[in-house]
Amino acid sequence: MITKYSTSFSLACRMLDKQSQMHIANVYALVRLVDEVVDGVAREAGLSDQATAQALDRLEAETEAALQSGYSTNMIVHAFACTARRSHIDTDLTRPFFTSMRNDLSISSHDEASLDQYIFGSAEVVGLMCLRIFRSAPDAPTGHDAEVESAARHLGAAFQKVNFLRDLAVDTSVLGRCYFPGLDPSGFSDEHKNKLVQEIHDDLDAAARGIAYLPPRAALAVSLAHGLFAELNTQLERTSAADLRLHRVSVSSGRKATIALQALLSYSFKWPRPMNKPQHQESQK
Repeated sequence: MITKYSTSFSLACRMLDKQSQMHIANVYALVRLVDEVVDGVAREAGLSDQATAQALDRLEAETEAALQSGYSTNMIVHAFACTARRSHIDTDLTRPFFTSMRNDLSISSHDEASLDQYIFGSAEVVGLMCLRIFRSAPDAPTGHDAEVESAARHLGAAFQKVNFLRDLAVDTSVLGRCYFPGLDPSGFSDEHKNKLVQEIHDDLDAAARGIAYLPPRAALAVSLAHGLFAELNTQLERTSAADLRLHRVSVSSGRKATIALQALLSYSFKWPRPMNKPQHQESQK
């Protein structure tokens, strides 16, 4: 599922150990399911915004029930609940997420305060969910909680702001939304774009400071995701606002491979693998 929706996120997740991959996939599946309810299948099925909101309410109630019981007949919700209960993900994160997703049905433009709240619920809490998975690992460093939580929120915010710019054409022309406070999308200029690009750069800088407090494989995965989105931000910086209203920028496969190799080399340097001890064979008599 991750590969279908995001090749960059999928590539980063491959750097994780199998257990962490599974738990991240369980979180991602619920996030994508909710997103599809808001923007995809419900709309295609002809549901009104009110009917879609009711479906979202039912899904949130089912999620909260599963967090309590550890079980759901919905396989995606059940898998999420299993991960959440193991990793201490609770309603302090799921409720803001559902609230932001619900707001996409009724709010088509934002002011600064509502946008901050939307980014927190739609992206920063997802970063915190991933963090709780990583920090539940047996090899997770302890301490520095405030620093690493701040970093996770900044990384989630950076990813969301990148998506605002990448999806500008679809958000405005298809979904009828604008995530830029006080701005008519038709008046979106290079000045507006460059301001958001700088915000993304600042968020990525703040996020990088928390990577050292993650388990090694998680640090590798987050470093790669960070590098891929930093490259996307560079591409956005080089693309005019006029072009962003028409096209979606992306990172080439070759460039992704280069960034992945750089992350792997950095990982190998910081956390070298222990030498295998020679196996002593018993003498044959």
